[in-house]
Amino acid sequence: MNDDFVRLSRIVHGGRVLWAVTAGKGALQPIASFTDHTPRGEPIGEGEVRLLAPVEPSKIVCVGRNYLAHARELGNEPPEYPLLFLKPPSAVIGPGEAILIPPVSERVDYEGEIAVVIGRTCCDADERQVRECILGYTALNDVTARDLQKKDGQWTRAKGFDTFAPVGPEVVLTAPEFDWASLEVSTRVNGELKQSGKAADMAFSIPFLVAYISQIMTLAAGDVIATGTPEGVGPLAVGDEVAVEVTGLAPLVNPVRAR
Repeated sequence: MNDDFVRLSRIVHGGRVLWAVTAGKGALQPIASFTDHTPRGEPIGEGEVRLLAPVEPSKIVCVGRNYLAHARELGNEPPEYPLLFLKPPSAVIGPGEAILIPPVSERVDYEGEIAVVIGRTCCDADERQVRECILGYTALNDVTARDLQKKDGQWTRAKGFDTFAPVGPEVVLTAPEFDWASLEVSTRVNGELKQSGKAADMAFSIPFLVAYISQIMTLAAGDVIATGTPEGVGPLAVGDEVAVEVTGLAPLVNPVRAR
C-alpha cells in the first residue's frame, strides 16, 4: 500500500461510526461526512478503529465482460457496448466480514474488481465532466452464484445475496486528471494468486463507463460502479479466505462461511 495516497474510510471508534481520512502514517483524521471533509476532532491511531465498508451507496452499477479474456473464459462474446447490471446495497459488507454461501447454490465464485466511487451528482455527463464527479476508487468483490446465474438467465439472484458485495478497505481519493488506465487489480484465495488485471486492458475505459452510465441513470454521491473482472474467476468454499487488492490499497480480505 502506498502511503502517498489520501484514503477515505468509515470507521468504528469508541462505539461511534465516523468518516475519516488518512492523516499521516498510522493516523486517521475524523471528518464531518462522506462529502464534507472538514476535520472534526483529533487524529485517531489506525490500531484503535475497526474499518467498515467505506461506502453507503444508493445503488451499485456493475459492468459485465469488460475484460475480453474473462468474457471468453465463460464462453461469451465480448459485448459491443457496456453490459450493465445492478447489485443491491444490502449486499455490501466491509473488510473482515464473512461472505456467506447460500445453501441454494452449489457454485459461488469470486470476481475481484476496481470500483469507482461517485462524489457528487452526475447526470448526462461526458468523459471530461465525469472526472469532476468521481470521488475515488476502491476494491470490490462481485461475488456470484455461478450456477444460479446460468439457471436464471438474468443475474439478479446470482449477484444479489446478502454479503455478495465486499467493498474496501478504503477509498483512494483521486483528482480529475488521475490516470485511470494505471490501475491494477488482483485476487488471491488462501494466498494463491487467481486473478490479475490492468484497467488499460478493459474493453471500455473507466471514464467512458461512468459517462455512459450517467446518460442512463443519475449517479448520486456514494454510488459505486464496479468496472468488471479479469480472467481467472473460480469457486469459493467454506473456510476459504479471499483477498482483492487494487493499486494504492491494502487488500480487501474476507473469510468465507456457510449461511
